[in-house]
Amino acid sequence: MTIWRKSSHSGGAGGTDECVELARLTDAIGVRDSKNATGPILHLDHQTFATLLHTIKSAPRSS
Repeated sequence: MTIWRKSSHSGGAGGTDECVELARLTDAIGVRDSKNATGPILHLDHQTFATLLHTIKSAPRSS
């Protein structure tokens, strides 16, 4: 059974629900839109996911 986790930074401007969910898959990390649980899943290998997280964390934040 795959366990999906919702981002702790969920939500958006104007009350929209802009969320992603992550799951540890057998050989990848799955990323999906929380509003479309039966929709497509982006599969990222572990190194690509680590690079994505590093890029997001080091990006300048907008106000």
